[in-house]
Amino acid sequence: MDKKLWLALAVVAASSLARAQTPPSEATSLALQQANRLQQLQELQEDQRYRANPDVPTDQRLLIDYGGYASFNYLSLDDASHNNHGLRDYQVVGYTRLNLDGAQEVFARLRVDYLDYNPGDSFDGRGSRLIDPTIDRAYYRFDLQRAQAAYGNGAGDFQAVVEAGRDLVYWGNGLVLTEVLDGGKLDMGNSVVNFEMIGGITPTRTVDIDTSRPDFDHNTRRLFVGSMLSAQIGNHRPYVYGLIQNDDNNKNVSETGPITTHFDYNSVYIGAGSEGNFGDRLHYGVEAAYEGGNTLSNSFVSAGGTLVPVIQTRDSINAWAMDSRLDYLTEGPHETRLSAELILASGDADRGTSTNTFNGNTPHTEDHGFNAFGLLNTGLAFAPDVSNLLAARVGVSTFPAPTTSAFRRLQIGGDFFAYGKLLRDAPIDEETSDQRYLGVEPDLYVNWQVASDVTLALRYGVFFPNRAALGPQADSRQFFFGGLTFAF
Repeated sequence: MDKKLWLALAVVAASSLARAQTPPSEATSLALQQANRLQQLQELQEDQRYRANPDVPTDQRLLIDYGGYASFNYLSLDDASHNNHGLRDYQVVGYTRLNLDGAQEVFARLRVDYLDYNPGDSFDGRGSRLIDPTIDRAYYRFDLQRAQAAYGNGAGDFQAVVEAGRDLVYWGNGLVLTEVLDGGKLDMGNSVVNFEMIGGITPTRTVDIDTSRPDFDHNTRRLFVGSMLSAQIGNHRPYVYGLIQNDDNNKNVSETGPITTHFDYNSVYIGAGSEGNFGDRLHYGVEAAYEGGNTLSNSFVSAGGTLVPVIQTRDSINAWAMDSRLDYLTEGPHETRLSAELILASGDADRGTSTNTFNGNTPHTEDHGFNAFGLLNTGLAFAPDVSNLLAARVGVSTFPAPTTSAFRRLQIGGDFFAYGKLLRDAPIDEETSDQRYLGVEPDLYVNWQVASDVTLALRYGVFFPNRAALGPQADSRQFFFGGLTFAF
């Protein structure tokens, strides 16, 4: 099982934390983005679990499938200001899909949550409440090759799949793009070459990368258009892509005392990578991306300890990042998996923060800070953004009792992270000194399929900071999650 899916099993509660309605503080903004990242990880797992079976027999004219699950989850995490947030999340998810001849599919999924915070612990100050029902997936898909096979025309080697609606788009290693989009995609090719095109806009409730923008946590509109070309060469799938992101939030303006800030971050990504296997047990994935485009600069300068407003300038972006990972599956019934990953992302020394416009790039300078819309595993408790980041991870997981009936599907594992800044004098998404080394974090997890319809997931992580980098008052940050899910 992919590492993202292991982590995703434990973060059902996070799917609602990203739906705040009033701007939180800077520290809770970071925790909110962390919860959103965990939500995306969970969505990866859900898509794997509830998507239609591509091998539906063509003699079944119409397949109607429906179901869902109910979950009770408890989440406790420390934010960047060392304030603890405790949450009990009661969640019900239902889905249905219609599949005609294995070629046409309609899928929809509805989510309802009740958030029960400890007193004063909510991210947005609104306390415990019922979250409005959300349709988080709804799409129509047509498969030309399966349609030809179903109607006796011969499938051939050419394949074309068209999809329209709301769905999760995950490219490559997830370095640049992992977003739910309202739009469509075209996927066509043969057994050797494949070409994919996407176009869509984020649903309004998407949490933005810029936490200084008004309504970043519940009103985000970013347009994505891109294409990817890949080839299957033996056990390897190399690919190249281009992606354009247009900021449709540029009408937002913030007023901070005498400082007026406008927002408009438009980016272009050109990337390449490959994934595949060396032999039967070693899997790899590598991706590198260049970021261009333009952004509005910071709206103030500091003079004698006072913030003085300045005219914002439109500056070019020149940044890069890469991710590489290895997974080795050992022999034997325990399915022990060893993994390693390295993440590098450029930073900008004249930025105040790595992701925001307010206190962002200095006017009339090139922006070298990498910012994208992907999803990489950067830990539970610290979970930094992939910007000015140097992060290494090693991990192991195993099924300790595969021959024991009660514990046959019990999986335990852990990851160890070491964090640093790629540029010691450039910022990350929270305040640091000019130190490269940031700290370490061990994470532990348990996945136990108690019965066919009952799953228990536990997660614990603790970040040990380098106080020279994060301040003498910096203390360890802890993250705990427990979730019990009943499928039906």
